[in-house]
Amino acid sequence: MNTDLLHTEKILADRKTFYLDLKQNARGMVVKITEDVGGNRDTIMLPAEILGDFIAALTDIKMTADEQG
Repeated sequence: MNTDLLHTEKILADRKTFYLDLKQNARGMVVKITEDVGGNRDTIMLPAEILGDFIAALTDIKMTADEQG
């Protein structure tokens, strides 16, 4: 599957590194989120069309975390 990287972001958090990549492939755009901990990687793929829902859910979680902490 050939993919083209359109945009990438990197977030450092303690001993973890998170990579957020916007990619385009034959099926459309996807956001690939990779967590790297000492060379061990876990990845999820999100269709770009649900990115708004995903961000809204994370915003709700952040608001709850801010209220708790």
